[in-house]
Amino acid sequence: MLIHLQKVCSAEQVSHLRNLMTEGTFADGSKTAGRVARSVKANEQLESGARVDTIRSEVRKALMAHDGFVSFARPKSISRILVSRYREGMEYGPHIDDAVMGGRRADLSFTLFLSDPDSYDGGELVMDSLEGETEVKLEAGDAVVYATSSIHHVARITRGERLAVVGWVRSLVRRADQREILFDLDQVAARLFDQDGKTHELDLVLKTKSNLLRQWAED
Repeated sequence: MLIHLQKVCSAEQVSHLRNLMTEGTFADGSKTAGRVARSVKANEQLESGARVDTIRSEVRKALMAHDGFVSFARPKSISRILVSRYREGMEYGPHIDDAVMGGRRADLSFTLFLSDPDSYDGGELVMDSLEGETEVKLEAGDAVVYATSSIHHVARITRGERLAVVGWVRSLVRRADQREILFDLDQVAARLFDQDGKTHELDLVLKTKSNLLRQWAED
């Protein structure tokens, strides 16, 4: 299961993050990949320093302020954030992200798109599954969150430049099926409240969600 999060960053925030990126220094992105993934990774990443620290901080705050991200991911921590750039001819072949990063389990991955989709060709995030491939190419400021265990790749750029921030989340709830149940209950509760306000039925849904979260959370 993956989710498309709209307007994680406003247009003003996107412009600010882009400026920080374009003023920084990029290096070979394959250096941050594992032995196998390194062989198919051809992109650039913003080098460590004040600019990348600022981007990480602002993206982390934006995600944690987005109700959809919090409901879907149940984040305990965002363990790692990288700032990436793909130029013409660059791509990232099929790979699986590491299960543990910085000593923390990685349950979910995210990509925050910062380039306008009509400013570049190619660059889709392609997810492999039993149902086939799903291509993801979002508006600047939107993000996609998906299981870290998924095989995925970034299609070759044939025109323009793709700027993005990618990262990994350790969830309070380890199992994807349990996170999905909690997410569904959040959606039901929100719709009940919008339709009828605070009711006994809404309280029962919230009680059920809280009791399940209490059973499943690893704090």
